[in-house]
Amino acid sequence: MALMERVATLLRANINDLMDRAEDPEKMLKQLLLDMENQMIQVKTQVAIALADQHLLERKVEEQKQATASWQRKAELAVSKGDDALARSALERALSHESVLDAFRAQVSDQAAEAEALRATYAKLQGKLAETRAQCELLIAKHRRARMLSAATDARAAAENGGAAAGRGHAVNRLQSRIEQAEAKNQAMKSIGAAGSLEERLEQLEKDDRVEQLLADLKSKQQRLLPTG
Repeated sequence: MALMERVATLLRANINDLMDRAEDPEKMLKQLLLDMENQMIQVKTQVAIALADQHLLERKVEEQKQATASWQRKAELAVSKGDDALARSALERALSHESVLDAFRAQVSDQAAEAEALRATYAKLQGKLAETRAQCELLIAKHRRARMLSAATDARAAAENGGAAAGRGHAVNRLQSRIEQAEAKNQAMKSIGAAGSLEERLEQLEKDDRVEQLLADLKSKQQRLLPTG
């Protein structure tokens, strides 16, 4: 699927190579992070859809189990009344539901595997995003420092050659001030983003626990419904 191909491309991305080829490294790095965040949202949505489909199939399995058991009981009742023809018809219906049940079980297995694969991809993308964000912050800082040093070198050269050295010195100071403000803003955004990510992860853990509890309850109920003996 196209989404997974895009995710795979992002996971294989080499930050240093991309930066070397970019005309505007900072813009490129920010766009890369934005792309990864967008893909994260899409993969997360696909995980939710896959889990919802899995739960729907599991309900279908339970419905078919109950239908199979119901027709089995009807066949037993017919036998007890001496009506073999009716019992035979009931058993045919039970077998029909059992066949559908097997098909749904296979679908549940396939859907569970797909949901787990999407979850694993989402986890990998989360890790890659965190790694890339850290790399980007470091590379942006280095890039800005290089530009600042270049500006300072130009200012010193101008001072040595006379002219508007003082004015250029003020320009360098203003540039440095803007750089420091931008770095402070980036750090603040990083803190906010980290907090948001932690909240999302905790919320997802709570949802996963709830899903597992519901699934356990369903299995327990299913077990009680199964005929014994």
